[in-house]
Amino acid sequence: MALFAAAGLVLSMAGLAPAKADPKPESKPIRLVALGDSLTAGYRLPASSAFPAVLERALAAKGRTVTVANAGVSGETATNGLDRVDWSVPDGTDGVILELGANDMLRGTDPAVTRKALEAIVTRLKARGIPVLLAGMRASTNLGPDYVARFDAIYPDLARTYDLVLYPFFMAGMVGDRAYTLDDGLHPNAKGVDVIVAGILPLVETFLGRLPAGAR
Repeated sequence: MALFAAAGLVLSMAGLAPAKADPKPESKPIRLVALGDSLTAGYRLPASSAFPAVLERALAAKGRTVTVANAGVSGETATNGLDRVDWSVPDGTDGVILELGANDMLRGTDPAVTRKALEAIVTRLKARGIPVLLAGMRASTNLGPDYVARFDAIYPDLARTYDLVLYPFFMAGMVGDRAYTLDDGLHPNAKGVDVIVAGILPLVETFLGRLPAGAR
């Protein structure tokens, strides 16, 4: 009788044991798009050394699950970027790093034209509920003080107007240093991309913190 009683107690306890919880689902990655020109595309660099790929690895090293799509096209102006923003930034994108304007500056494009295009990109993305991190550019001093003042004002003005996260100068820390550029003296080499990513990384993390809760 004692044996049967013991067996009954074991079965009773087994029935009271809590069921194992389902495995916790993996969090989906945050999906960023880097929309830009050759500085984003990785001119003359392997894809793994381009800005989006290096940034993605840097974020992973920080424990962030983020994908960064490369939507950079060499030679593009801000107006070119506006022409393709709808298909370059697919539905489901959580945020955009917008890096355009360098080619406008190199061509001496009227800063009013550049501003209008960048503003249209920002407003179009905001209408889709996609936040923007604006990567600024600065004009070369040989374009004259009036041009420099008008061009350099574009990015902080847009950031204030639309409450954007602003990285003031995308090429900070590497521009003008031949150790960080290709032989053209303009485009970053792999080391230059590393410098760019190291500079912008803290602000990208700030940007991620501002994304809607569902994306984080």
